[in-house]
Parts: sequence; structure tokens; C-alpha cells
Amino acid sequence: MQEVLVLYYSHTGAVKQMAQLIARGVEKVPGMRARLRTVPKVSTVAEATEAEISDSGAPSVELKDLEECAGLALGSPTRFGNMAAPLKYFLDGTGALWLKGAMAGKPAAVFTSTASLHGGQETTLLSMMLPLIHQGMLIVGLPYSEADLMTTQGGGTPYGASHLAGANADQPISEAERRLCIALGTRLAEVALKLGKA
Repeated sequence: MQEVLVLYYSHTGAVKQMAQLIARGVEKVPGMRARLRTVPKVSTVAEATEAEISDSGAPSVELKDLEECAGLALGSPTRFGNMAAPLKYFLDGTGALWLKGAMAGKPAAVFTSTASLHGGQETTLLSMMLPLIHQGMLIVGLPYSEADLMTTQGGGTPYGASHLAGANADQPISEAERRLCIALGTRLAEVALKLGKA
């Protein structure tokens, strides 16, 4: 079994739900399994983070999770059109993997949740791609053969899966957004299986 790492940071729970849907899509592909991981919050005190072991949700990620994966799905809520600080903080510490080319040639996909329709879905997804490209990863998006991309009234982009959570983070993931998350997970797993990079 090869594994796709579904790595995310979730503040209100929407990105966590998306991660679970992407994992479901990954596991639709025979021979592939999802490994769900999260990152700890960053403290307001410089260089301090919360405990490494999360008391809820997925376990915290370790560098070995990145090394061992056949592909990576990376998720974050939007923060002014960019990824959230805890995810960026973790990615900034992956220089050792970059030095040895551990991620080069592996496929990666990105996903996000925003409070407003024009809250930076696309820029967040694009900003999340940048460190992955520097790591030598191959970006997998959502093709327009996914019919929901043409009809969704909330999230959904060719750059990756997205969700419109609403200003109070109370909008459930729509059926179209659910299908696009699952489709992204499946597509990423299929590409990882073809590349066989684990």
C-alpha cells in the first residue's frame, strides 16, 4: 500500500472536514491509503508552539510523514489571501527535505476554506503551491471535466478544492464542494500510483 499524506491546519473545522473527504477520495483508488496529519497552532510567543500531540483530530505531522508519502494534499484556511501561519511555520522547517530532494517528483494538491466568496481562495491555493514547487513536487489540480467546477455557487477552483464557510464559519460543505474534494483526492492518488514515488 502506498500512502498519500493529507496534511492540514483547521481553525473552525471546515478544512478538517475537507481533509477527510479528500482522504475518502484517495482511498477509492486500489492500492492507495490516506495518512491524515495536522500541524500545531503557533503561539503568540515567538518560536513557541502548542504541544506536539493534538488532543483532537489527526496526529501532528512529522518530517518522516513527508518523506514516506507517495503524494501530498495540503490544506489551510485563508488568511488575507494566504495560508495560515501554523502551516507556513511547519513548511518553513522542511529545509532538510529540500536539501536532499526528498519530495522531488511527488505529486501534490492543495485545498482551502474561506469566510467570503472573494476571500482569497485562489491566491491562498497559489501561495500554498510555492513551497511545494520549491520542493520539486508536481502540482495536481482539478480539471474542468469535473462538471461541478462550472456550476458551483460556493467553492471549487481548477487550482484545488475550496469551500465557502461564511462569515461565521457556519456554512456546511455543499454537495458540489464535497464531490470536488473527493475528486481531488482520487486524482492525486491516481497520479501518485502512476508515478510510484514512495
